[in-house]
Amino acid sequence: MVKERKNLATNRKARHEYFIEDIYEAGLELKGTEVKSIRQGKVNISDAFISIDNLEAFVENMHVSPYEQGNIFNVDPLRKRKLLLHKREIYKLEQQLKLKGYTLIPLNLYLKSGKVKMELAVAKGKKLYDKRDAMAKKDSEMNIKRALKDLMKE
Repeated sequence: MVKERKNLATNRKARHEYFIEDIYEAGLELKGTEVKSIRQGKVNISDAFISIDNLEAFVENMHVSPYEQGNIFNVDPLRKRKLLLHKREIYKLEQQLKLKGYTLIPLNLYLKSGKVKMELAVAKGKKLYDKRDAMAKKDSEMNIKRALKDLMKE
């Protein structure tokens, strides 16, 4: 049985700013009308990051807009939200974070079997010259594809 994934939010600058080492999937502990707002796509994870406190993982700075019909049940849009991971996964992530230059960032937020899930990555920040190299490589690949396409037309 193939489980369907519906993307709700993507951190597009993550792969440009960081080298992605490992990728994990985690559930989120949400309150009240947050799920309805997230299902409408009113969520932003581009500035979000993940912290670990007392063997619990939290996503911080993830903005979930208040649900319009939510009135008194809406919560703070920028509150810390707990990530649902196994203790051994959290312990492993904590060990990786102790290495110099590593951080935890969210990559995607999606629905899987009706549940909101987050794809998070252990990442190492890129230097400016790394970003330039990646852009140059991408440009050269595009030029090669374009040249091959022109040769095929002739």
